[in-house]
Amino acid sequence: MSLRQPNLIKRCSIVLAAVALVSTAAATAPADAVQATVQATQPTPVTHPLIGAKPYMGWSSWSLQSTNYPGVNPDGPGSFISEKNILTQANALATKLKPYGYEYVNVDAGWQDGGDEYGRPVAMAKRFPRGMKAVGDDIHKLGLKFGIYTTVGLGIDVYRDGNTPIYDAPGCFTRDIVYPDLRLTNGWDGAYKINYDSPCAQKYADSIVKLFASWGVDFIKMDGVGPGSWKGAPDDPNHNNTADIEAWWRAVQNAGRPMMYTLSWSLSHRYADVWKKNSNGWRIDTDVECYCDTIVKWDSSVKARWWDLPQWIDDAGPGHWNNLDAMNVGVGAMDGLTDAERQSYMTFWAINSAPLFAGDDLTKLDAYGLKLLTNREVIAIDQSGNPARPLNQDQLQQTWYAQNADGSTTVALFNLADTPATVTGNFDQLGISGKATVRDIWANQNTRNVAGSVSAALPAHGSKLYKITPNANTPVSKPADLTATDVSSTTTSLTWRPSAGATSYQVFANGKQIKTSSAPSTVVSGLSPQTQYTFTVKGVKSGRTSDPSAAITMYTAKSGGPVRYEAEAPTSTLTGNAGISGCTLCSGGAKIGNIGYDATVTLNNITVPTTGTYLVKVAYTDGDTSRQSMLTVNGADSYWVNYSGLGDNDWGTPQVTYLPMKLTAGSNAIKVSNPNGYIADIDWITV
Repeated sequence: MSLRQPNLIKRCSIVLAAVALVSTAAATAPADAVQATVQATQPTPVTHPLIGAKPYMGWSSWSLQSTNYPGVNPDGPGSFISEKNILTQANALATKLKPYGYEYVNVDAGWQDGGDEYGRPVAMAKRFPRGMKAVGDDIHKLGLKFGIYTTVGLGIDVYRDGNTPIYDAPGCFTRDIVYPDLRLTNGWDGAYKINYDSPCAQKYADSIVKLFASWGVDFIKMDGVGPGSWKGAPDDPNHNNTADIEAWWRAVQNAGRPMMYTLSWSLSHRYADVWKKNSNGWRIDTDVECYCDTIVKWDSSVKARWWDLPQWIDDAGPGHWNNLDAMNVGVGAMDGLTDAERQSYMTFWAINSAPLFAGDDLTKLDAYGLKLLTNREVIAIDQSGNPARPLNQDQLQQTWYAQNADGSTTVALFNLADTPATVTGNFDQLGISGKATVRDIWANQNTRNVAGSVSAALPAHGSKLYKITPNANTPVSKPADLTATDVSSTTTSLTWRPSAGATSYQVFANGKQIKTSSAPSTVVSGLSPQTQYTFTVKGVKSGRTSDPSAAITMYTAKSGGPVRYEAEAPTSTLTGNAGISGCTLCSGGAKIGNIGYDATVTLNNITVPTTGTYLVKVAYTDGDTSRQSMLTVNGADSYWVNYSGLGDNDWGTPQVTYLPMKLTAGSNAIKVSNPNGYIADIDWITV
């Protein structure tokens, strides 16, 4: 078991209070034949226009509920939430942000006070004296949409010794929808796991969703879902809620009212196909809030999104989006960020087509915050539904880009370092030929006839956002982001971004065409061992070819290679608490864990015959969302590595990442470290 970086799960205390958690000791009535009265077949779903065709925009209550900022929660944690405060924010949204597309008002955790006689949610009367339908009606009168929060599983408080009847399901009781051992589920173990082998279970989901529909709900957020929320590894079926999600999705489709259905938090990527098929979006990360005297802090959670998102990029699309959580950029004094950080925050959400929902007190938006939230060009980038991707993440100065249908490229430069730095986006790598007009979107400035690159000197955590439009339209665009993903002694695997207009691609090695590919990837074979190759690619259409891509240069592996170096080998050097731990699926049955802060592992005697660039692959295990480390070669050159996590506390299933690194002829030492946090466990490195 690896040491884990402290994770922000302080929502637990408020959420559990909101569902009125009571003792788990409850008698289990026998499951008898009453279930036979429920029809197992489901009605034909009602067809609605595509929900979530674009990333949704609005406001959510949780950021204000979670903060200790003076005066926001005067009656204790989470006390902000009330009918009065929700409607105050709704009025501000309608006045200030609705003209720009913001329309959802989402009531997060803390509104519920147990359940009715059928185990369906009931609003907290003290805070919502008129009930949730009245709140929804007032939100709708403003031309806005009404969102509500729930958690996965059967609330312990509504089980009631198994004797709670299920609405509109004669003969069904809560004892019929749980497991006999009353096993617990969700991200806080705050509910009984529902057994969907019982047809009564679907009836229970239907009853809640139809109740929400009767209140005029337009949006449902379901929290604590696994696999995810750092639970639900393969040996932990109690926290696998895929059956819940499928049942609720059916219920939403049959509720008679269009409703968006989203999932939270830190969903496991290996179940991405389930989330895409049965929801309109998912949180890819923990809460963005810092649970401190401001709403967020850059280091607490905001910056983690740059690392956690990449494995999810290709899963986003119309009807289902990657949710990066609330945007708290509107009130500088309350946000806890510099202006540079606020701009980077908004920029990253927008270029990745994430839902744009503010968490600030909208009655207090400052001029700069309002400028960020209402920039129509930035909003249009978000709403285009064309998520960006990083050119690479081996340094803290990163270029993210998205190729647009009109031939332009959206480019964002980010300096994730804690000190000022210059960040450059090279046209060759971005697939841009010739000269171009570069529009600095935040500055509202155009620069014509720019060639070669865009570059900016950025403050710590600063950014720039550009739209780059080539001067000339070409029949076939230059392939972007040529990358080597694997290498052996005689082969190299290459990928690149598709070229606009291309029907095939010519692949070159050392200036000679060696292959034609119909797809934007290929395996080049017939190479010589331990030989340096420079690869480029051209797009082809009807005999016309594009300019060549940016070149990549590297060595093939030794004959019979690549060579594997085990992290747990006796030749490795360990410091701090780093140590060997068993791992059944790992090479050699072991790995090095507990790495981070003053704990490091150095793999020694990594030998290459010639100085040059080699593709280094790292096998690791990571049950968190993602973790990062530096790979330092011979105490000199350092490269950042992002370890995409499984998000379900599975520390026994190895994954692989790769990056090109410069190694020196002879013996090399590669140190794996992160002085500021824990990292993944390391299985091996190959060269």
